[in-house]
Amino acid sequence: MRVTCPFCGERDRREFTVQGDDTSLRRPDRDAGPEAWHDYVHLRDNPAGRLREMWYHDPCQTWLVVERDTVTHAVHGSTLAREAAR
Repeated sequence: MRVTCPFCGERDRREFTVQGDDTSLRRPDRDAGPEAWHDYVHLRDNPAGRLREMWYHDPCQTWLVVERDTVTHAVHGSTLAREAAR
């Protein structure tokens, strides 16, 4: 599997560490109630198909959001996490 890093170009997936879906970009506010934090920490979907995931590119130390199909493992694009969070 090949993933495109905005800084380094197309790279082998072994250069990356996968965190999971991009839920971390939508964390609740600090003053959110316990229910919001419970949902954020414990209730995660595990869909089959296209998913946005957080990937860390080890060589350039960059967080990316990678859109990948969890069934076929086809990569459909990537963007810097700081841009995806906006």
